[in-house]
Amino acid sequence: MGKWVDGTGTLTVAALEVPLEVAASYRARRRGLLGRDGIAGAMLIVRTNSVHTFGMRFPIDVAYLDGSFTVRSVVTMRPGRLGMIRPRGRHVLEAEAGAMEGWGLRKGVRVRVDLTGD
Repeated sequence: MGKWVDGTGTLTVAALEVPLEVAASYRARRRGLLGRDGIAGAMLIVRTNSVHTFGMRFPIDVAYLDGSFTVRSVVTMRPGRLGMIRPRGRHVLEAEAGAMEGWGLRKGVRVRVDLTGD
């Protein structure tokens, strides 16, 4: 992908399409899902290889993606945790805990990201 911008789009896992929010700016990446009660779909935080859940109100699934959007690992994090740095990670997907298992998102799966023209 070229230049990343904040916005929305679709995450495709196999044949399943999931609503996607994109956090590309420093401010949006830093805020992530903080202060929210949930998310319909997933959030893609670009250009990062680590996240935290300090200030979160709900547990989340976190998928670390490499540069080709292949899942390197998936973990579930409770609020108040600091995630490990994934040196080969380039982007992070976040969703409500349990969602990624339902989507079939696991290590080795390649996802597609399509951005809408906001």
